[in-house]
Amino acid sequence: MKIAPLCVVSTAVLYGSLALFTSILHNVFLLYYVETFVSVYKIDKISFWVGEAVFLLWNSLNDPLFGWLSDRAFLSSPQSGSSITTPEVVLKRLKALSTNGPLFALSFLAFWVAWARPGLQFLLCLCLYDGFLTMVDLHHSALLADLAVSAVDRARLNFHCSVFSALGSFSVFLSYCFWNKEDFYSFRLFCVTLSAFSILGFLLVSRLLQHRFQKEVRPRQDEALTLKELSVENAPLTHPEKPVTLGQYLKQLSKHKNFMWFVSMNLIQVFHCHFNSNFFPLFLEHLLSDNVSTSTGSILLGISFIAPHLNNLYFLTLCQRYGVYQVIRWLFMLKLGLSVAMLLAGADHIYLLCIFIASNRVFTEGTCKLLKLVISDLVDEDFVVNRRKQATSALLFGMVALLTKPGQTFAPLIGTWLLCVYTGYDIFDKEPMKDSLVSVPDVASGSGTPPLRLGCFYMLVFVPITCALLQLAAWSRFTLHGRKLQGIKTLRQGAQHGHLIDVKAI
Repeated sequence: MKIAPLCVVSTAVLYGSLALFTSILHNVFLLYYVETFVSVYKIDKISFWVGEAVFLLWNSLNDPLFGWLSDRAFLSSPQSGSSITTPEVVLKRLKALSTNGPLFALSFLAFWVAWARPGLQFLLCLCLYDGFLTMVDLHHSALLADLAVSAVDRARLNFHCSVFSALGSFSVFLSYCFWNKEDFYSFRLFCVTLSAFSILGFLLVSRLLQHRFQKEVRPRQDEALTLKELSVENAPLTHPEKPVTLGQYLKQLSKHKNFMWFVSMNLIQVFHCHFNSNFFPLFLEHLLSDNVSTSTGSILLGISFIAPHLNNLYFLTLCQRYGVYQVIRWLFMLKLGLSVAMLLAGADHIYLLCIFIASNRVFTEGTCKLLKLVISDLVDEDFVVNRRKQATSALLFGMVALLTKPGQTFAPLIGTWLLCVYTGYDIFDKEPMKDSLVSVPDVASGSGTPPLRLGCFYMLVFVPITCALLQLAAWSRFTLHGRKLQGIKTLRQGAQHGHLIDVKAI
């Protein structure tokens, strides 16, 4: 009787709510894990760099590895007899979420309680957290294709994911109120509360979805059988020809110029997104803390996490009108223009600084949310150019992750190095390196400015300027847009006529 009211909630809302239980934790992780180990646990520089180096390898490899481990049973199912059906696939993914979701929340909790030497804890926490996060993202994303077939239903599921992701960003508002590296107790309690909420949410929602899908198997039996027949019908097409080996696939991919230029641009984008997240607290502390209240800093932090989800709706309308390529190019130019304007204005314009810090993150994250559309276009081009029988969409998404995820590890490494170069300030030793300490006068005020504050300002503006210039250079070489893109899509639709299932929603 108690779960009856929850059964009234639509499947789309339940599916979208899973994004809430992930985002409330992941946003806090991105903001505070570096500062926690450096300022609270006092990790030494060597352990930090070793941990990030190992994490670099693990973070890059676990996407294709877990994808294969999760779906190999489906891929190797017999062509005849008792093959795995769509309902069984969905239920298996929901069971995986009910297991990996709570484990993901527990791995998040492990960051904020000291239970081992800082270097060892840093390495284990990063690898465990990213491993469970990958499993959750993998199964949650796969459910989008398994729960719905029509483009309308999938768009509805995506819409609810965006809404709940925005709601999950409110944890950032609260986190700034509890964050205090001198007294870590309140922040620990806050993280325990978030983790407990996430665990209960994953267990409850995945259980409800399992219960609901089992009840809806019979009404959807015809649709499931149709999908099964299509998959069985398509499978024999690969037998007459020799299958493409992994080595051959990688060779084909290396000759795919648009893929290589996209990966180059996206690697920088991933780096910039995580640089903003990792060093946001540092910028607030050294650039704004003396001039804005704690509540203002909390609002600024929260807006920078919520606005990208809301902006994404507007960016998608622009993409429909002008194309994804052009919108992304405009966002790069906007990032460059705002950064140059902030550099010319200087570090003393506090309100401009607040707007820039928030907008820099908003537009950077907004760009990231459009890149899946570009990867889908690359899937189409790969299919046409290499004359494939079936599109290798999952494999191509995995290869993009493999080659671009290192940017997530490079962000804190390069950021801490730049801070030391600009200011002579080593965040690991907590003391300025006097030999490289350079005091730069503030032109606007005519007085000397503390090197650490000015160094943070230089990092804030020069990193996006450099990223924007490199990205514009790489993006100008990307040719999959306009008439060429339309031609590729036409060729793919013609080649797979009668075998495509919702090709627009790949």
